[in-house]
Amino acid sequence: MIGVVGGGVAGLAAAYRLQQRGREVQVFEASDDVGGLAAVYETAGDPIEKFYHHLSASEGTIVELIDELGLGDDLEWRYKTDSYYVDGVVHPMEKAWEILAYPHLSIYDKFRLAMLVKEIDVRGGWPKFDTYDDITDFEDVPIKEFLLDHTTRHVYESFWEPLLDAKFGSRKEDVSAAWLLGRVKFRGERDVIRGEQLGYLEGGFGVLLDELYGAVGEENVTTGARVTEIGTGAGAAADGGAAVAGATSTAGTDSTVESITVERDGATETHEVDAVVVAAMPNVLEDLTGYPCEIDFQGTVCSVWSMEESLSDTYWLNIKDEAPFGVFIEHTNFVPPERYGGEHLYYTASYIQSPEEDLWEMSNEEVEDHWAEGIGDMFPGFDRDGVNWVQTARNPRTAPIYERGYLDMVVPYDLGAEVAEGVYYAGMASRAQYPERSLNGGIEAGYACADLITEQ
Repeated sequence: MIGVVGGGVAGLAAAYRLQQRGREVQVFEASDDVGGLAAVYETAGDPIEKFYHHLSASEGTIVELIDELGLGDDLEWRYKTDSYYVDGVVHPMEKAWEILAYPHLSIYDKFRLAMLVKEIDVRGGWPKFDTYDDITDFEDVPIKEFLLDHTTRHVYESFWEPLLDAKFGSRKEDVSAAWLLGRVKFRGERDVIRGEQLGYLEGGFGVLLDELYGAVGEENVTTGARVTEIGTGAGAAADGGAAVAGATSTAGTDSTVESITVERDGATETHEVDAVVVAAMPNVLEDLTGYPCEIDFQGTVCSVWSMEESLSDTYWLNIKDEAPFGVFIEHTNFVPPERYGGEHLYYTASYIQSPEEDLWEMSNEEVEDHWAEGIGDMFPGFDRDGVNWVQTARNPRTAPIYERGYLDMVVPYDLGAEVAEGVYYAGMASRAQYPERSLNGGIEAGYACADLITEQ
């Protein structure tokens, strides 16, 4: 049997792939539900994700899985609308003429910005088309230095810096230029006339999780089950992870995984395994195996608002303002409100770099009151009495900080040399989640570990 630690999309994808290759699998999820960051809230119609999700055109693996699970007809590609909120004005920034009309950048600024987005290097006055082909060439280049060199100072200060503030906060100057270039490639092609398409599943991505869970089989997924130990041939330990941690210090290759220990319903049970896939955050991997990960993660506070009325014409609103949240997303300007029983649904969200930040220390009710004031400041038509409901979710580790040298810190899929033979990693610190974390990356990581196991 192969044991999988974690019932999020990566763990379920690993189990699904292993079963396709004829292997027996059991998934152990510590919480009471599968899905991880793809969990949902109920509405008057379709469910909606607690943390916003959509697909970009470059995410082929998840599209293939959606087709395999019989959901291909439910995948919709919709043109989105992006805007930039500056000095109390919403400026559409999706279509070419909207960008040209944006008043806060000069024509030359817009030219330099457009060339970077199109991956054309115009430094020196002669266009080069291969400068950005290998983003790892820029892995150790600070993002600010890169943008000042490859665009203009005004483009950096007026356009990019507010976005970096919202995304990385106090850690923005630690971020690598490779992350930005990777994100440009990740987003795919943009139609000059209509803008960019994003993918969304009818019924939400919870439908994909349900189908994937069903394909793996309820009998092969145990929830409320916390894995406390991975035992190896080097000798099992009484406390979680000590046996494998010891193997780590002796090069790992002399040890082979033999079992996992699980706490469930107040009892402890041990299962013999041929291999283990840890599809969880790296702190879980370290607790179980002693393998350290130096990648720093940021948290997210995210509220979903249901309202009676629409507040804007924009799906994704970037903000250059003193707003109390980093982004404002009117989801029902992307997926129509009729899907949600007529509810207009919004996200307000901010990334957190430290648990000592004021926002993280607020209660959910305090966050919602604080953010309601911010929504009212931005949109005078907002009426708190018109809010049907609001729900707030938070997670201390929702995304890596893609700092310089990130690739040197990525956790390998196969940890046989570092930990013990038969230990694999498919969590958010894996290579598949670079340069942007995504559901697609989780599936790719799960598949990668399954493929390595079945190739043995």
